[in-house]
Amino acid sequence: MKKHFKAFVVDKTENTYTAEIKTVTINDLSPGNIMIKVAYSSVNYKDGLASIPEGKIVQSYPFIPGIDLAGTVVQSDDPRYKEGDSVIATSYEIGVSHTGGYSEYARIPSECLIPLPDGLSLEQSMILGTAGFTAALSIHRLEENGLKPEKGKVLVTGATGGVGSIAVSMLAKLGYHVVASTGKETEYNYLKKIGAAEVISRDEVFGEKYRPLDKQLWAAAIDPVGGTTLRALLSKINYNGSVAVSGLTGGTDVATTVFPFILRGINLLGIDSVYCPMETRKTIWKRMASDLKQEELLEEIKREITLDELPETLSSILKGENRGRTIVRL
Repeated sequence: MKKHFKAFVVDKTENTYTAEIKTVTINDLSPGNIMIKVAYSSVNYKDGLASIPEGKIVQSYPFIPGIDLAGTVVQSDDPRYKEGDSVIATSYEIGVSHTGGYSEYARIPSECLIPLPDGLSLEQSMILGTAGFTAALSIHRLEENGLKPEKGKVLVTGATGGVGSIAVSMLAKLGYHVVASTGKETEYNYLKKIGAAEVISRDEVFGEKYRPLDKQLWAAAIDPVGGTTLRALLSKINYNGSVAVSGLTGGTDVATTVFPFILRGINLLGIDSVYCPMETRKTIWKRMASDLKQEELLEEIKREITLDELPETLSSILKGENRGRTIVRL
């Protein structure tokens, strides 16, 4: 491997903050027993937060963000992995307290890795990344709680984002009637192209007035938004339905009542992609490479950038300007 290589580095002192491409060495990487030549990373909202001084994601500086990475093993102290193996690393503390994927090389503890599943390329694994894993885990948990296509319509909020776009397409492939919600009127055709049977505005989720119990509209929902969006949709889920919530782009506070839970038996399912147990994680990645995989979707939602284009893209995702999935080719 090279002695010097490129990485996106954020640094913060008492008086300054920088976020730029730098030349680094192996000594700038966090400890780990597997060295990986990174092929691709991806851009997530959490990465956007890691790129700004007030993001409250990065725990110490200087630091290399990037919560997702896929690549090839070049050095290994674990007999389960050998040179040349293709691997994926997402979640845990990667990109938060452990240097991440925005680097030509990464050093990762083996317990944070999974082998690249059969049926996925390294590129495809990062088009999916944490966003795809979150969408797939949301579907998995909804189905564990009884969701089936015949139960009724499924709402996906924030549908043009990474989690939303992938959830729409995965649900459609499984035979669900998907209702996609977005605040972007220009993206209706895109959402129908990737599998939405209906597209509604963000305002239609809220309705004219908030009611603790409203008309029952959806059998389930996947919500990467949270906040007032989650409050509104909880009141409109069918009896004994479920909501899988995974995000906070709409806020962290949910001023709801107990009525949906005690009068309609609604299940609120928290989706944690960070510390999800490895056994479940491997199951979900296997599903993403098989029954949930859509080749056409991966190409439709993909935008590829270089490391040099990353700073501008991170700024865009925080503004809600990105659509689908952006991957970083290292």
